[in-house]
Amino acid sequence: MQRAKLLTIAILMMMVPAAATQEAAQSPTARELTGMLRQFLADASVGNRAGFEGFFADDVIYTRSAGVVTNKAEILKNVGNLRLTAESKTTYSAEDITIHEYGDTGVVAFRLVGRTEHSDGKIEIQDCRNTVTFLRRSGKWQVIAWQSTKIPEKPATN
Repeated sequence: MQRAKLLTIAILMMMVPAAATQEAAQSPTARELTGMLRQFLADASVGNRAGFEGFFADDVIYTRSAGVVTNKAEILKNVGNLRLTAESKTTYSAEDITIHEYGDTGVVAFRLVGRTEHSDGKIEIQDCRNTVTFLRRSGKWQVIAWQSTKIPEKPATN
């Protein structure tokens, strides 16, 4: 009987997604930062400028995957230049999230997945590793630094 219970528990544990288990075990701050990151990526998928304005601090240092350092004004300018068309749609998600908390500072590392669907059915995936530093000022979390590194595409295997 005991063995059957253990087997049932083991099977149920395998059915629970790992991400859900990890997020449930997070601290309140880690859950808040994860939620903010996921909301920001949803905003980025639709070009929601207001989402960018609140997410980034005025003094953010943003290093793009191409090595270019930019600031909030440039980020907002680029959001305004986004062309969301019927020819393609890009959505963003965060995978493999790790959060370290240091009082009013949080460091979030994750794999950013950009998925672009083209009207001809072609799908492109771009992966980047990102490290983001959040700072809580006057009770409000905002990003003060973002570093992105493109993950090289793996060569096709035969």
